Formats: sequence, C-alpha cells, structure tokens
Amino acid sequence: MAKKSKEKPKPTAKSAHDEEVLGKAYDSRLMKRLLTYMRPYAGHAGLSFASILLKASADVVGPYLVLVATDRYMTGHNTTFVPGWFARHLSPQPIVGITECAALYLCALLLSYALEFMQTYLMQWTGQRIMFDMRSQIFRHLQRMHVGFYDRNPVGRLVTRVTSDIDALNEMFTSGVLAIFEDVFVLIFIVGIMLWLSWPLALLTLSVLPLIGYATRLFRIAVRSSYRRIRTAIAKINAYTQEHVSGMSVVQLFNREQRAYDDFTLINAEHRDAYVDQVQAYSLYYPAVELLSTIAIAMVLWKGGFGVLHGASFFGRAVTVGVLLAFMQYAQRFFRPIQDLSEKYNILQAAMAASERVFKLLDTEPEIVSPATAVEPPHGEPCSIEFRNVWFTYQTLTDDQKSALTLAQTDEDLANIPDIEWILRGVSFNVAKGETAAVVGHTGAGKTTITALMMRFYDVQSGSVLVDGMDVRQMPLDALRRRFGVVLQDAFLFTGTVKSNIRLGSEWITDAEVERAADEVNIGDYIRTLPQGFNEPMQERGATLSTGQKQLISFARALAHRPEILILDEATSSVDTDTELRVRSALEKMIVGRTSFVIAHRLSTIQRADKILVMHKGKLRESGTHNELLAHRGLYWRLYQLQYKDQETTAVPLAADALRLQPGD
Repeated sequence: MAKKSKEKPKPTAKSAHDEEVLGKAYDSRLMKRLLTYMRPYAGHAGLSFASILLKASADVVGPYLVLVATDRYMTGHNTTFVPGWFARHLSPQPIVGITECAALYLCALLLSYALEFMQTYLMQWTGQRIMFDMRSQIFRHLQRMHVGFYDRNPVGRLVTRVTSDIDALNEMFTSGVLAIFEDVFVLIFIVGIMLWLSWPLALLTLSVLPLIGYATRLFRIAVRSSYRRIRTAIAKINAYTQEHVSGMSVVQLFNREQRAYDDFTLINAEHRDAYVDQVQAYSLYYPAVELLSTIAIAMVLWKGGFGVLHGASFFGRAVTVGVLLAFMQYAQRFFRPIQDLSEKYNILQAAMAASERVFKLLDTEPEIVSPATAVEPPHGEPCSIEFRNVWFTYQTLTDDQKSALTLAQTDEDLANIPDIEWILRGVSFNVAKGETAAVVGHTGAGKTTITALMMRFYDVQSGSVLVDGMDVRQMPLDALRRRFGVVLQDAFLFTGTVKSNIRLGSEWITDAEVERAADEVNIGDYIRTLPQGFNEPMQERGATLSTGQKQLISFARALAHRPEILILDEATSSVDTDTELRVRSALEKMIVGRTSFVIAHRLSTIQRADKILVMHKGKLRESGTHNELLAHRGLYWRLYQLQYKDQETTAVPLAADALRLQPGD
C-alpha cells in the first residue's frame, strides 16, 4: 500500500502580516522627534545628566588613590603625580595616610552608588512617563482612524506598535540616550588621565582600538540585520496568533490544527533564527573585545614593568609602581565603556526601527475627520435619510482613477473608469422621518455598505449621503454617530460588567435606564438571576453568555442610548427563532419614534416596513412596501418565492409557542 504523502508546509508568501524593513540604523530626524517626548520632563533629565557627569568623575578617582597610596606610603617614591594641595591634606604617617586614601576611595564608591541610584531612578521614572504618553498618543490616534484603515492593517501589527515598539523606545530613554554620555565621559576622563600619567603607555593601550573598531563594525552590521528580522518576526507572531486564536473554532471545525501549527512553526522559526544570529554575533564580539583588551593590558604590564626598572631613562618620564598599578586599572576600565557603547548602539538601533514604525503610524492621517466648520444639527427628533446618486468602492484609488473620477460627468463615465470595482452604483433613495426601511438583496449586494456610509465609516466617491438634509461630510463625527443605534449580527461585548456593556461609557445613562432598556428587550429578568445581577463580570466578548443572550444585551445597549436612527444589520439572524420572537415585541417598541433601517433575511422583520429597498449588484432595483413589491412581481417577488414564503407557514405556530416562553428558557 502506498504511503499517504504528508502535506508539508511551505514558506508563507509576503502578506499583510509582514512588516517592511525601514530606514537607517541611526536617523537624526527621528532622534530629534523622539527627544521632544522628553521635553516635559527636562528637569528630571537634567538632574540625571548632572548625576552621570559626577558619577563619571567619581569612577576615575579610585585608581588614582591607589597610585597615591602606593608611591607615597608603600614605596616611598617621591611621585610628581600628587598635586601639592592634595599632598598637604594627607597625613605624612604611612598608616594614617593609607587609611585616608582608603576612606576617600570608599567615599568615591558610595558617591558613585548614590549618583547611579539617582540617575537610574530619574531615567526610569522619565521613561515610564514617556512610554505612557506615547502609548496614549498611539491609542488616541488609532481611535481617530477610519474603519477602512483597519481593513488594511492586521490587529497584531497594531498591537505590536503599542507594546513591543514602545518597550524598545522605553529602553532607549532609560538605558540608551543619557547612558551613552556616561560612557563617553568615562572614556574622556580615563584617556585624559592616562595621557597625563604616561603618554607612551596610553598610546600603547589605545593601539588595539583599530582592531576593536573593525570588530565593532562587523558586529553592528550583523546585529542590525538580526534586530530588523526579530522585530518583523515578532509582529508576524502577534498577528498570526491573534488571528488564529480568534478563529480557533473555525480551525478546529475544519481540522486545520496541524496546518496552523506548521505555519506558526515557520514564523516562530524566523524569530528563533534571527535571535540565534544575534546571539552568535554577541558570542563572537564580546570575547574578541575581552581578548584585545587583555592583550593591551599585558603590553602595558610588560612595557610598564621595564619603565619601573629603567625609570626616566626608558620612557623619558618616571614610571613608578603606583603609576603602573593605576594605569592597569584605568586600562581595564577603558574597555568596559567601549563594550557598553556597542550595547547602547544596539538599543539605539532597535529604537530607531521601532520609532520608524511608530511615527509612520502616527503620521498616517485619518481619511475621515470632522470638518473645521461643522454645524451640529439639533437632536431629539427622528431623522430623514437620503442617498443622492451614491457611487462607492472600498478600493484605494490611484491618482489616475481619482483624476478620472473628478472629470466624470455622467453615470456612464463613472461606470467606465478602469479597474474600479463599484460596490454601490448610482444609489438614490429617501427615507422620511420616523419611517422603517428594510434593505434586502443577495449577499454582496451592498446592504451593509449603505449603513456604513450613513455613519460615515467610509466616504462616498461620488454623490452624497444626507441626514436631515445635511451632508454627513459637513457634520461633526461624534454628533453624527451619536444619532445612531446599531445592532449587528455578531454582538461585540467588552470585558467588564453587564451594566458597563449596556452603558458603554455613557455616564449620562442612569442605572434605572439601563435596567429599563434590558427589561424592554426581555433580558432584564435573566440578568437579575445572575449572582451579581447587572454588576455580573463578563469575560472577553461575553464568553459565558449564549449567542442569543449577547444579542439581547446589544439590543439593550442600542435602546439605552436613545438613538434617533436605529440600524439592525441582520441582528436576529444569529439567534434562534424562539429568541427572535421574544424580541419582536421589543423591536416594535424600539422603532416607534425613530427612523429605522433593517437588514434581514427573515420575512417577519421586513414585511411590515414602510419601505423596502431591493439591492442587486450594487444597484437599487426596486422600492416600495411589501404588498406593492409583490404585486410588481419583480426581483423582490422572486426573492420572496425563494427565501421568505416558507416562513409564513411556521410563523403562526411559533408565535403561539413564544407566548409561553419565559426569559432564560
């Protein structure tokens, strides 16, 4: 029997989950922009900078005190490296003098510790507040983006902007920017002291710098590539995980667990391989620097030892035992900042890559905003809705298509613009105040698009949408959307309580109004049976509730906000017939005194509408009441014959059964 071939995963092609590689390892423009976030905390940054400068000075005191103690008190050498003012403050007694040097050394260490604590605390404090400011700015910006933006950008990528990328920037502020100055100051002080003590030994110590510089250059090239790959892989992991966890029921239904696991393994392997390359670069670079620094110290010991033996005749200036000991300590400390600078470079590089992505997001202007001269119409009464020759597509138009759109004068011109897939084609209708309009048609006919344009989630390419005679593009977005109450097919509930999901942050809705709205949609009695009633905690997306219960809560949410326009987008298609019958009376109450739009496949929700709009392939084909359209025997009549007629035979017995149902049954 032939073996069944196992399906092997292939590397995934570039998708929306992938992230583009951007920019340079260091960009002064980006750095200047990043530093503006530090401006509100300039005082803390200034104190931290002063602490760094003082700490760098304290760090170089210790070896010099070793020189003084060795040459003045241990060998008795009359050193020329002890200034007179300092010598006068030291005791001539060896035991007392060594004790004084040791005490000064201890004071320098304690001062260094205190300054390090101050600098670390201040920069961590500043970094956390900068991170808070940036995350708040990004989240606010995401809230301002229109719905079409989220059609093009995976959730996982946007989450990465708020989490991983901000973490990288926080590390730069706390461990990168000012810490670089500490390393630079220490290097400057050490080089200055070494040149003062013995310039030949100083040059000998610095002789390995070209080799270290070359190793650092190779290290940076390797790490730069791996850092970019790591950031890209993290974004892909976030996006893939979010998508497949959200759709886990579909994955399990179609037995795609292994395939999803294999695809995730490929993405995870990209992240692992990038990290392995980075680890390899680190494992080669740091030992190389250690080796070169040890060679330099060995040469200092060798040459300095000859200097001690031969004195001034060898180096032109006396090299004492104290000088040699201090020099070796300075040489050891000299190479530590070099290694730290390489690490800071990596932090800086990661921050540059993160800032490119963050600023690219922040620089993406919302395509739909409130007009500068918006006028808010009065509230409190039902609104009329009018579509005037609306043409719409979800595509992002090219410049040529935009030019053709501007020049188009007739519907034929619009229809003939190349490569545009129109979702709506010349749709015109009017729904008067207080009327209920039902929108029917096959899938993809443009029903949901009509409601999205009313709330200005998207802008039309041609024509206009009017609410109470005013173009929605001339109204403030918050005022426009406050008029609408929407119940979707898939009810979305947030983590919190039942009450918070009904109120949804609108503090003007009282507890009594929340309970009244729940009662009117026949979910109040069930909520009161919960252990904490309306304060019952809810898990993410209402995982502990049934589909019908979640849908009823979304009905209560819409009713509690007292909308002037009610949109039911197939709101009862995801609930059972019994639940639909239970809310039918509530719906009849909800539409009273409101302009309502109903998108549904069930006859019961549309046959009593004041107006039925029949959509077909993006066009409004018919309009009228249920009886008028049946008499016309057109497209609606055919839809009725195919989809709705059988519902009439079951409506009466089901309604009778529904009278005996109690909430929660």
